[in-house]
Amino acid sequence: MGDISKDINSTFANNKVKALLNIIYTANWVNSKQNTFFKPFGISPQQFNILRILRGAGKAIKVQTIKERMLERAPNATRLMDKLCDKQLINRLACPDDRRVVHIEITEKGLKLLDEIDKNFKEDLLENLTLKEAEQLSNLLDKIR
Repeated sequence: MGDISKDINSTFANNKVKALLNIIYTANWVNSKQNTFFKPFGISPQQFNILRILRGAGKAIKVQTIKERMLERAPNATRLMDKLCDKQLINRLACPDDRRVVHIEITEKGLKLLDEIDKNFKEDLLENLTLKEAEQLSNLLDKIR
């Protein structure tokens, strides 16, 4: 099991400072693991999030809806979708009633990529936690926000 004090060779003014820095450190650790996992699939974790949102929606949805549902509120969501469009993983659909509105749908190629990712996902980043501990952690993170 890790210990942030040893990992970054530091001491902390108090446990609140230690906890905050541990959240940031752990978030970066998770992000690094995700980047490594998604690299062979040619997408980023943020692009995966967009594909996951579209698969879950089951139909074409507005760009704004995707932005609202993203885990990471990326101001570059449009650029992320441009790249997914270039890879033919999503399609843009013009709204016939309002030219300003664009709907996004996942393509069959995008669904196949998600299936491939699901089959290859084996690493449980929370394997050291019990289900009860995971629930407690989630509740504590909710409490912070």
